[in-house]
Amino acid sequence: MKSMTGFAKAEINKQGINAIIEIKSVNGRYLEPTIKLPRSLSSKEIEIRELLRKALNRGNVFVSIQVESTEAEAKIPGINIEKAKAIHAMLTALNTALQGNEPVSLEQVLSFSQHFIESEKEDIAELQWTIAREALKQALQSLDIARSNEGKELADDMMMRIKNIEHSLSYVEERSKTRIPEERERLRQKLALLLDTEEIEEYRLNQEIIILADKLDVSEESVRLRSHIKYFNEMMQDSEPIGRKLNFLTQELNREINTIGSKANDADIAHYVVGMKEELERIREQAQNIE
Repeated sequence: MKSMTGFAKAEINKQGINAIIEIKSVNGRYLEPTIKLPRSLSSKEIEIRELLRKALNRGNVFVSIQVESTEAEAKIPGINIEKAKAIHAMLTALNTALQGNEPVSLEQVLSFSQHFIESEKEDIAELQWTIAREALKQALQSLDIARSNEGKELADDMMMRIKNIEHSLSYVEERSKTRIPEERERLRQKLALLLDTEEIEEYRLNQEIIILADKLDVSEESVRLRSHIKYFNEMMQDSEPIGRKLNFLTQELNREINTIGSKANDADIAHYVVGMKEELERIREQAQNIE
């Protein structure tokens, strides 16, 4: 499980090019990259987005790419020697044919430089991108490690809290078993007080108890809640992104806990229900950061 929050930085300096990549990611419903590029690499934005899409699933991602050229121009061959020789040979042949007195000069050859001096800007831009792409891949690997480490911490915290909810549910189930006898006796005492007699029609009392028991019974909600908890534990072992599933599951957990609280009508159970809701709220907050 991975968090959507992380930061990574990578820097590569070689062949006279220094590339610095910084990536920051925070939670978001979808993958939404914001990319800051130097002008020389503006044409590479689509390729950068594709690299991000392959590495990340969700989150607001901010990417900053900086490149500087130092001695790159000296290392990039800007002259096509073979073409220059061909032009010199052509001029020499022409000079001979026209019976020229002076040999062909370098200045004359350079007058045709557009044919053998290659575009240095394009070569530099490609070298910059080659090095920047390597640095970007390193930064994405570092970001993945950071998000995985934080995801593990989030997972440990959520697993602890779901166990607390499960323990509280066990108490609620045990407490619910004693509620019907207690309510039966309480109802008997109330009727006796109202009727000013201890002779109470048992059939009518049992009818009232059946109605009351149906209102107090939380067994169905407890079964569903345990089923959700089991699914939660299974999901936490999944290698696929589970952020959206977790958000949905926390809603289902909250629905069952609320129903138990509203039906129980008991101070002790209400206390545990409040505790379960607090733990679930922490889980819900953590799930917002899960990829």
